[in-house]
Amino acid sequence: MHRKVIAPSVLAASLLLVIPASAASSVPGAPGIGDPYYPASGNGGYDVSHYDLRLRYQPNTDLLEGTATLLTTAKQDLSRFNLDFGLTVSEIRVNGVKAKFARSGAQELEVTPATPLQRGRESSVVVKYAGKPSEFKVDGWSAWQRTPDGGIAAQEPDSAAWWFPSNDHPLDKATFDVSVNVPDGTQAISNGVLQSQSSRLGWTRYNWRSNKPQATYLATLAVGKFDITTDKTASGLPILNAYSKDLGDNAGAARASVERTGEVAEWLEGVFGPYPFNALGGYVPNVPSGFALETQTRPFYSPRQFANGANVSVVVHELAHQWYGDSVSVDGWKDIWINEGFARYSQWLWSEKEGEGTAQELADWTYLSRPAEDPFWQVKPGDPGAENQFHGAVYDRGAIALQALRNEIGDEKFFRILKGWPTERAYGNAKVGDFVRYAEKISGEPLAQLFETWLYTPGKPAFAPPAAAEAPGARSLQAPAKPAAEPKSWKKIAATNSVHDDH
Repeated sequence: MHRKVIAPSVLAASLLLVIPASAASSVPGAPGIGDPYYPASGNGGYDVSHYDLRLRYQPNTDLLEGTATLLTTAKQDLSRFNLDFGLTVSEIRVNGVKAKFARSGAQELEVTPATPLQRGRESSVVVKYAGKPSEFKVDGWSAWQRTPDGGIAAQEPDSAAWWFPSNDHPLDKATFDVSVNVPDGTQAISNGVLQSQSSRLGWTRYNWRSNKPQATYLATLAVGKFDITTDKTASGLPILNAYSKDLGDNAGAARASVERTGEVAEWLEGVFGPYPFNALGGYVPNVPSGFALETQTRPFYSPRQFANGANVSVVVHELAHQWYGDSVSVDGWKDIWINEGFARYSQWLWSEKEGEGTAQELADWTYLSRPAEDPFWQVKPGDPGAENQFHGAVYDRGAIALQALRNEIGDEKFFRILKGWPTERAYGNAKVGDFVRYAEKISGEPLAQLFETWLYTPGKPAFAPPAAAEAPGARSLQAPAKPAAEPKSWKKIAATNSVHDDH
């Protein structure tokens, strides 16, 4: 028998004929999305367009069981990709076919599909899992809080990994359907609009939909026994607020604050333009934490935010984020000023509107309350570093920067910028530099040096008074005179300085 000998080069060429080019060129997606503050956050190689989460949660045991379906598009030829997730996974299917998976690092889930994914191709990724979220920790830290009657997921910059697999970074936004089955008598609250509710065999299922792009850290889940109020704005937007039944002495103040959500949102529309989402609300669970968070359409508030009585200012802060932070999200976490500087300034504008101190008076008081040698002035709001991401300077110095901008260009141009930016960048992401360029375009003035001074230069800058108070064409750099009295709103606003203390 004559056996034909095939030269190695011919064999290699023949194999290439039967191996798809995409398979030959496919490589693993990066384990991080490229954020220098949080290298492990997010993943490379794909985008998620939609999350469908079907969950069952038992409050007594903290057991969460779930099936997550992610609709994704490959940005490169992918032999493997990562998800961010911490609970125990039993099965993963990609395009209906079982995939291999393995863990690496604190929250990396490496998925190897049976067939490499082609660039530009849409795929479904189904993950089945179970676990107790309170038992999963990263560096000893948890984004899940148990309550006497349930549990909640709300944290920044990460919370998704405790309850659903995701591409966990604001650069990859998606729409959400969240369906949660809980024991009768218990409610499940999430983002957006409650589409339906049904009961069967002792369990009640709640189906929520958030129909606009949403960052994963802005997705929230709250399970417990709540008093729920509903209403509508003048334009017909549904409002849903929820309060744990055991808030104790903080119950009245919490309601007196959060029930003004519709009023505050309508006022903010006059400042920032049309509200960008399909629902409004907030919730106050019985948790020991002290922070609040701008979870999309339904901010989370800790009861301690209301320990000294009603505080609408914190509601203003979290609702302002719906425009600045939620609709327009950070490109990277170093751009946090785009979120927090504007949310703090909105509190100053609310104070101005309420006659409790103008934004200028609050800026002056803040500026004068810290001497030049205070370390506060060494933090750069435009790039504070991961360790200072929620430093008071990002909020207060960041807000003074906006007052400095207002003084430089005048109210007419300033408020055009505040209202135009969320429309220009709606449902997207932005860097600090993008805002600077936009402000220059709308104002017609060179502003790079102003922002360089206030956002990127360590040290206490000189603070110019409003241009209208000066001779035409003059730009004084003298320090403001100390206000005659502390602005009435100062303590209320200062009480919200802990909004991100736990992050």
